[in-house]
Amino acid sequence: MEPRRCSLQNIFLSEHDRQNMVATYDADRVNNRRSDPYSRRSSKDKDRDDKDVVTVSVSTGYTNKGFKGDNDNDLAKPPVEPIEDESIPKGKFKLSRKEKWRILKNIAAVSLAFMVQFTAFQGTANLQSSINAKEGLGTVSLSAIYAALVVSCIFVPTFVIKRLTVKWTLCLSLLCYAPYIAAQFYPRFYTLVPAGVLVGLGAAPMWAAKATYLTQVGAIYAKLTDQPVDGIIVRFFGFFFLAWQTSELWGNLISSLVLSGGAHGGGHDHNTTVSEEALRSCGSNFCVLGNKGLQNLNRPPDSEIYEISSIYLACIVLASIMVALFVDPLSRYGENRKKTGTELNGIQMLSATAYQLKKPYQQLLIPITVWIGMEQAFIGADFTQAYVACALGIPLVGYVMICFGVVNAICSLLFGTLMKYIGRVPLMALGFAVHGVLIWVLIVWRPHPNSPHIFFTISSLWGVGDAVWQTQVNGLYGTLFRRNKEAAFSNYRLWESTGYVVAYAYSTHLCARMKLYVMGVVLVVGMMGYAIVEIRHSIKARRQKRLAEDPKAAAAEALAQNTVEETDDEKDDIDDEIIITHL
Repeated sequence: MEPRRCSLQNIFLSEHDRQNMVATYDADRVNNRRSDPYSRRSSKDKDRDDKDVVTVSVSTGYTNKGFKGDNDNDLAKPPVEPIEDESIPKGKFKLSRKEKWRILKNIAAVSLAFMVQFTAFQGTANLQSSINAKEGLGTVSLSAIYAALVVSCIFVPTFVIKRLTVKWTLCLSLLCYAPYIAAQFYPRFYTLVPAGVLVGLGAAPMWAAKATYLTQVGAIYAKLTDQPVDGIIVRFFGFFFLAWQTSELWGNLISSLVLSGGAHGGGHDHNTTVSEEALRSCGSNFCVLGNKGLQNLNRPPDSEIYEISSIYLACIVLASIMVALFVDPLSRYGENRKKTGTELNGIQMLSATAYQLKKPYQQLLIPITVWIGMEQAFIGADFTQAYVACALGIPLVGYVMICFGVVNAICSLLFGTLMKYIGRVPLMALGFAVHGVLIWVLIVWRPHPNSPHIFFTISSLWGVGDAVWQTQVNGLYGTLFRRNKEAAFSNYRLWESTGYVVAYAYSTHLCARMKLYVMGVVLVVGMMGYAIVEIRHSIKARRQKRLAEDPKAAAAEALAQNTVEETDDEKDDIDDEIIITHL
């Protein structure tokens, strides 16, 4: 039975009209059955009749204003509202394959901005112990930076990033370095030290925001290109640090060119006028408070300092502008999709960091982590002042440090690849041997301007050793503490920064010889702790291998020993990659 058509208005009936319509229809149906001679039908026919689709037209009731006139000739449909694509789940977003080029542009912009930024900061920091040597002002300001960084790493990053988003956290944090550069125009304790504290407070959220940005856009890029996420993230960080490490080159080059070309510069001829008696006070015999009469340590003319500081200050502003104009906000790639359900606030991070100290592996790694901060502070402050500036003059400090930065960058990339083939232990042994020999050489060697190549050789070899510690110790933390990466790397930042603070704190009170003795002891103790960790970790690896081959025998052995093993090195459910950076 073909249904009869009705007006579209029948779907908008009032209750009263609907009841009247049903009653009228039932009455008509009964009358039709009475007048129909074939009204007596089978039960199947009756059931089929009940299931017939019948539509009726009504001339009264609710008027659907969406249809004007309500006839076939003049049908006006209501405006169609946009409907979201049901194929895209809520909370997701859609990107085209071409988006990968935009991501690469963002990575390049962030990397170049940090290169420009640290061209200014590294160049300034390497000169602090020389141009602001009076009463140890320069080293005290550097110590303030890393003391503030310790506190900032725990409390500041999460709070700032939540409120400013990643992009604007980067912009604001980069500008936190500007007051420290500007304070070089009027260096006093009440200007440089507070400015240094501001740098430390801004450094932690800056590095955290950078790591968050590179990690998240790396995951998106991997999705767009169908490549492994881990490989893409490592590649992005590798490109970033390659650009960042070159800042040591550009910053020192700027300072050296300005100082060498000014009135204070004089090159090699100027430095040979230093008496042999004065040179005996250089090297391991150098004491900050007892060498006020050395001509090479005189502060350069203010005009040259102002010129360098103006260039560096322009770099800081330029870096912030680069991020603001050329870096897309992370909200484009789902910044707000992951809320802070698993993030740690400041108090929770402090608690997790303290709890991490209870673990034997972490306790054994504290000395080698402190050593990393101390050796970087020594090469940047004590070596440049007691050896380079004292014997060669301040204008050559930048050139010597260029060698350190270039070799450090090359070896960092080389050792990361080399570890896959020879393992971590030979590289750690190399770092120990290089720095052990250099400490002995620096104790017995008397620097002289007639042998400038030795300064460059020592700086380059120190870069080799530093590259070992930076790559291998970070990797060791990531391997041993996979289940507690955040707390583990918080401890890494804490103890590395402690090494900086300690080295800068005693810089003005101890002579260079005593500093080298202290560093030698810390290096030996650190390597002993590292060796114990490697041995214990190797024993555990062999035990786990036996467990896989013969579970019953290994289980019986573990039960007999009745010991509890650390399980932090076992892979967690979400084995995210955490990268540690330093100021």
